Amino acid sequence: MKITPVKALTDNYIWMIQHGNRAVCVDPSEPAPVLEFLVRNRLMLAQTWVTHPHPDHEGGAAALWRAYMESPVYGETDIEAATHTVTAGTQFTFGDVQVTVWATPGHTGRHISYLMETSDGIHVFCGDTLFSAGCGRVFTGTIEQLYDSFQRFNQLPEGTLFYPAHEYTAANLHFAAHIEPDNADIQAALKAAEHTPTLPVTLAHERRVNPFLRTEIPAVRQRAEALVGKTLNNGLAVFAALRGLKNAYR
Repeated sequence: MKITPVKALTDNYIWMIQHGNRAVCVDPSEPAPVLEFLVRNRLMLAQTWVTHPHPDHEGGAAALWRAYMESPVYGETDIEAATHTVTAGTQFTFGDVQVTVWATPGHTGRHISYLMETSDGIHVFCGDTLFSAGCGRVFTGTIEQLYDSFQRFNQLPEGTLFYPAHEYTAANLHFAAHIEPDNADIQAALKAAEHTPTLPVTLAHERRVNPFLRTEIPAVRQRAEALVGKTLNNGLAVFAALRGLKNAYR
């Protein structure tokens, strides 16, 4: 199994998963980069997975289905191009690998993630829920949903690999450094982020650098309280404060 990020639009990644001469694409914002990748690598498109209904994630799905009409498009009921509707708990296979759909709302109300279990661990295609050192903005979901999605991710094994759909790492790390200026792991990650792609990332790495996974760390809570000027009594309150601060940052 080989997983490759294909650049699209300004800062999107379309993740291509290869198994033999077949491939899956995840969140195809546009069809051309996928078609070029398939032709260059002599691959057939087996499946398309869509995490949520934003044009920079599903924009190319319909065109890819027309090009490979035996290739199903997986998505929630709000994905117009979906030929196979999935929801939380749905399981299907790609080759001999099992894929499980998780509900990970917050960015949007029906955002889903695809968990693929292979011999070398769990791979999570998380769309715009989790970014390296950050999280998605709240649009049609709620901050409570996004917090709960992060708590669920945080229960996975620390070696779990996350595959976000955007290269936002450097910008997110600058905000993380604003929250934890003395965090040496964040400074090291900022240096490493000079080279892209920065993804995928392990859960263990994110636990060290992602403020939205560090809401129980006293230094993070205290910094958030100082910046918003009020007491934050629990992890959700810290998470919500951080998201508001990130929205206004620079």
